[in-house]
Amino acid sequence: MYVSEKEIQILYADTDMMGVIYHANYLKWFELGRTQLIIDVGYDYLEMERQGYYAPVYNIEITYKRAIRYGERAVVRTWVEKNDGLRTVYGYQIVNGEGEICVEGTSTHIIVRKEDFRPVQFKKVFPAWFQKYEEIKRK
Repeated sequence: MYVSEKEIQILYADTDMMGVIYHANYLKWFELGRTQLIIDVGYDYLEMERQGYYAPVYNIEITYKRAIRYGERAVVRTWVEKNDGLRTVYGYQIVNGEGEICVEGTSTHIIVRKEDFRPVQFKKVFPAWFQKYEEIKRK
């Protein structure tokens, strides 16, 4: 299983009134991690869009385990959890500078045509990309 890592720059604006990272910001960090994974394995999401497709979020699950505060270090770890040809599930962990898991979750994505948002099979429209995910996904 391949795991991509991306360090997150924590901004003061990312915090809430309690001085911890506002919960919705973790979803942005999941996206940063997912984008980094795609780049790491040699693909480009914008190229998918140029070819007439999107990969919208179908489902998100997230569990908050420990607060992260402004001034701390954070890294998002991302991997392909499942890849069945229609849906791809990405797994995430956000860890602090001590390596403690602070947030974990998954996002499920489907591929749709831009013109009508109808789902298509990932393995048919992007066979090489699908195969790469098969090679690196969690076993």
